[in-house]
Parts: sequence; structure tokens; C-alpha cells
Amino acid sequence: MKSIFRRTMTALLSAGIFLSSAGAMQNRSPVTAEVIENPVISRDCPAYSGTSPYTAGAANDAFYYSSWCGTAPDYLAYDLSAVAAENRQTILAAWYNATGQYDYSAVNGGSTASMPTAYTVEVNAAAGGTYPEDGWEVVETVTDNVLHSRQHVIDFAGYNWIRLMFTESDGKTGATININMDIHNVSDGVTDSWIFFGDSITACGMMNCYGTGFAEYVNQIDSRYFPAQENGGIGGIRSTDGRDNIDRWLSTFPGEYVSIAYGTNDAWGNQTGADAYYENTVYMIEQVLALGKTPILPKIPYATEEGVNAYLDSYNAMVEKIYDTYPQVIKGPDFDALFRENPDLLSGDGVHPSDAGYTAMRQLWAETMYEHVYTAEGGDITDPTITPGDIDQDGSITIKDVHRLSDYLVRRDSYTLTIDKFVADINQDGVVNVFDLALLKQKLMNNE
Repeated sequence: MKSIFRRTMTALLSAGIFLSSAGAMQNRSPVTAEVIENPVISRDCPAYSGTSPYTAGAANDAFYYSSWCGTAPDYLAYDLSAVAAENRQTILAAWYNATGQYDYSAVNGGSTASMPTAYTVEVNAAAGGTYPEDGWEVVETVTDNVLHSRQHVIDFAGYNWIRLMFTESDGKTGATININMDIHNVSDGVTDSWIFFGDSITACGMMNCYGTGFAEYVNQIDSRYFPAQENGGIGGIRSTDGRDNIDRWLSTFPGEYVSIAYGTNDAWGNQTGADAYYENTVYMIEQVLALGKTPILPKIPYATEEGVNAYLDSYNAMVEKIYDTYPQVIKGPDFDALFRENPDLLSGDGVHPSDAGYTAMRQLWAETMYEHVYTAEGGDITDPTITPGDIDQDGSITIKDVHRLSDYLVRRDSYTLTIDKFVADINQDGVVNVFDLALLKQKLMNNE
């Protein structure tokens, strides 16, 4: 992965695009506060099941490719009594099924696969250590579920146990249930919860059961964080379908960050039209904002398939227009640049990424969001003690500062090199990236 980002940065620098982009930087996303962590507190806690007790522990181990497999009606219960009470006053229960489509009812008549369709969320105040047969209190009831993952926020003060009691899977009794479930501490608010809406590229790329997931990459960058993440991808979907369903989907999502990543199918043969894509995407963004949540919009991925490629620029121009018109939107990864610079990361159809391409996407998601969200603390650049660009803080701007910032950007996937972001964020957009490096070079040349 280091070589991917090194090649990308080298190509962009050699193209000289950064100085020409300086005038647009004031339209970048506003600086936001650092995310309050919502850590997983259920990892390897005692897990119980009625029909399949021996696989219950697979639901909350560290491996998302393993999962609990039961038969409806059945339950999955966790004993959280060993978790400090102050760390479980309010919890978020997030369950994940490996079905390929987020909502099998939305497009193309998809089918479920061992997916819970009716269940209750229940809590119990019994002491830990022995599974309680009675004393369970229902806090939420779900029927006719069509989604392959859900998140539930629960007032857990005074309780030790949580369970999901499943009455139906795949719309019937007697069917198998296959899920992972994490419990997050959200006592200080649901601030680190994400959903990624999109097409088949999202559906295949953002599952947390294949390879290293977005949440795991974020955790590798900064061990304080392990976000709850849902994959809202659906194969064949266009922005029109997203617009038609976004209100219903958002009504079940209690989290903060909402990625809207449609466009490939819209552009394929120009099925939707760039203007209609813009209107659909703006509608979804405004619905997210109206709920007080944060929208994220990545660039539409580059494709070598001519049916997409011929129209892609006009659609990504609409993404840029949204960035300019809606400064509240957080810029997601630039997948156009990633795959344009690295077409070898695409599969044989020239549209969908290869396995390595999906890995690159997830890692770029984590890196970009770590810079734009998790560490977007900003800084007072007018502070007289701060000299923007003096990366090593030796009192002057020299070529050493350029080298240090360049090293940081090239090696940022390992995060072994630390810098003062207040000093390095030269353009004051809340993010340290190659735009700052270009401005630093310009500043050095002007000083000389």
C-alpha cells in the first residue's frame, strides 16, 4: 500500500495541480471537533445461545469472517457485567449479516441469506456469570426487517445482560441466522458510527467480513477508535434509487456519518444524466443534514470501461459542485484519482476493483476519514507562537521542513512519524495533506 500512495502523490506533485487549486481551498469542509471514541466493549465477553451455544463466541471475537449461526427462534446474549459500569451507561448494539445487499427489497429483488427478519432487543439486570432464564425486558421490537445490518442505542444503566431474541430469519421460523454483533460504549453520545450507502462497488468493498475492514483500519491508525460501520451498498443501484429510499434508511440509523457513493451506474451509458445525479445527491445530502448528521461524498471511481469512462468527468464535476455549494459535506476519498493513477487495481471488467483494489479503497477510506474527521481539530493560525510551515519548529522554514512534511505524507499509512498539525495545516482547511506540501514549497521559494 505504501507504493500506491507514493506513486499517487508523486504523480500529483509532478502534475503541478496543487498550487493551481489553492483558490478553491476555502470551499473545503469546515473544521470539526475530534470524534469522541465509541469503543467496542463486548470483545470476547461471555456469549450465550440456545440452539447453537458453541458458536456464540464467534459473534464477538476479533474475526468478522467467523460468526454465530443459530436457528430461529433463538437468541444471542452477552454478559457485560465485567465491563466497568461507567463504560456501559448507554450502549450501541450493532449486528452484521454477510448478505451481499444492504436492503434486499430496494433494487433487483435480492434475497436474504440467514438474515434476521423479526427480533426483539432485550436487557436484564441479573448478576453476571450464569445465563438468566427470566427477568428479560424488551426495549425494542423489529418486524419485517429487510436490512442486513442494524444499530440500536440502549439505555443500559443498571443492567448487565443484553440479548437479541430472534423469532424469524429470512422471513420464516426454522431458518438459520448468521451474524456478528458488537456492543459499543456510547455513554458520551453516538459520535463514531458510520453507514456507507452506495452501489456494488460499496457493497463488495465495505463489508467488514472480508479482509481488513474500515473500522479495523481506523483502529490500526489510532487504537482509541473502533467505529461502528454498516455497509449500505446495493448492486445495480443508482442515485435515483438512493433518493427514493434514503428517508426510510436514515430512519433506522442512529449514527453520525453518512457516506453517499452513487454515480457509477448513473454514468454507465449516461443512464441518469449528470444534472439529475446532482439533484438526487443533493436531496440525499439535505436529508442527512436535516437530521443533524454529517454527509460524506467521495469522488466516483475512475473506470476504464468506456461506457462509464465517457461520462465520468461530467458526473465528478457535479461532485465538485456539491463540495462548493455545501461546505458541510465532508470530502470522501478521491477514488477517481486512485484508480486513474492505479488502473491495475481494477478487475477485468474495468469498473469493479480487484481484491487489491477493494483493500486499497478501505485503507484510503480510513486514512482520509482519519485526517478529515478524527483529527480535524483545526488550530488558530493567527497564534503568534505558531509559524505555519515550520514543521520541525526550529524557528525558520527550510528545506528540512519540506522533507519532513513529505516524509509524513508518504509514510502516513504507518503513522510512525508525528508532526504538529497546527503548524502543518498551512491552508487552514483542518487537514494535513499534499496541498499543504505544495504551499510550503511555494512559501520556501518566496522566502528565498
